[in-house]
Amino acid sequence: MTSHIAVVWNPSKTEKETLESGLAEAIDEATAPTVTWWETTKDDPGRGATRDALAADADLIVVAGGDGTVRAVAEHLADAAADAVLGIIPLGTGNLLARNLDVPINDVPAAFVRALGDAERAIDIGWVEVELAEGVERHAFAVMVGFGIDAQMIAETDEDLKSKAGWLAYVESLGRALAASEVVPFHITTDGNPPRDEEGHTLLIANCGSLQGGITLLPDALPDDGELDYLVLSAEGFGEWAGTLKTMMWDNGLMRLITKKDDLTSTDAVGHGRAKKIEVTLPEARAFEIDGEEIGETTSFTVTIQPAAIRVR
Repeated sequence: MTSHIAVVWNPSKTEKETLESGLAEAIDEATAPTVTWWETTKDDPGRGATRDALAADADLIVVAGGDGTVRAVAEHLADAAADAVLGIIPLGTGNLLARNLDVPINDVPAAFVRALGDAERAIDIGWVEVELAEGVERHAFAVMVGFGIDAQMIAETDEDLKSKAGWLAYVESLGRALAASEVVPFHITTDGNPPRDEEGHTLLIANCGSLQGGITLLPDALPDDGELDYLVLSAEGFGEWAGTLKTMMWDNGLMRLITKKDDLTSTDAVGHGRAKKIEVTLPEARAFEIDGEEIGETTSFTVTIQPAAIRVR
């Protein structure tokens, strides 16, 4: 039974009164636990607040914010190997982890009901060590990381439009992202095997497979399977892109469900793989994203998985 709820919330995403109202609808007053509130800041999107909440003996950390806030809280829980359970009140543009875990979107009371329920699962957390202009940084991720169209689309997105149109703003930036993405050679090493040469404009490494708008890029990427799934795209021109969409949406989507086929279809323009550790080097810097946030350009990164790192409701 939950005895202490700590709400780690991003004040730029909502008013505290909205969260209090949603929590009041979901909580059982007869067995009401202690509730404490911990604000994030621009300089600290959630790690410090989570650390302080754990020090105050919270056994349920409810994070209310966007993907960056959720990632920061999950990162500290995984890094500290904390026993506290994570609940999510999704308030961002993408809400990627919430979508992959079927947490209610745009319904604060329903999300609190989910967070205060009994059903919980252990999920993996990915870790990436990425070389940026400022030096090597280590970050956790709950959904996916990578370079290419996805990262470029995020970098090209107009922030004002994003605040007004939500995830649809990414669609507006897609054309510029396609124009800015070109096929490049890169080296990839998986699980200590000999390195091999690949070519692509996009590499995504995923703990979960679904993005905004119900798009599932990596259907076999499960958040609790102890492995990373990766996708390499190299399509150029209308013909290759048409074939790529067919492969991803039909061959590896609906048709695979109908035929119960186990293996994903790969083509010259669509490649798949699985590993527990992935090392990548690029000949020139490319924009890099973590859970929907572009963090800079890189020429080298290493990704690993921490199985069953946190428990989520």
